[in-house]
Amino acid sequence: MGKEAAVYATPRMVSDVEYTCRDMLLEHLDPGEDSVGAHVSIDHLAPTPMGLEVTVEVRIVEVDRRKVVWEFSVRDPAEEVGRGRHVRYVVETAKTRERLAAKRSKLGI
Repeated sequence: MGKEAAVYATPRMVSDVEYTCRDMLLEHLDPGEDSVGAHVSIDHLAPTPMGLEVTVEVRIVEVDRRKVVWEFSVRDPAEEVGRGRHVRYVVETAKTRERLAAKRSKLGI
């Protein structure tokens, strides 16, 4: 929408939520484990002008074996600008690397 109307974009909000959840979860995982995002449901409620700081607050609402479900809220200094749910799965990094290598091999890349 041009420089005068540049705002915090929804894809950036999704990225910030994913990294916040991943970083928080990594503190509690075993060596050789990580997590992957599987689903994001987001309501982008209000525009945030570029340059303003946003705060992402997350909380775990469900754990089912390797599945972890989060609810989140994103705020700028004036108001809540986003909220939703995010699903991540805990994975073994070695197995994930093997799956990626097999897929690359199958595709000849």
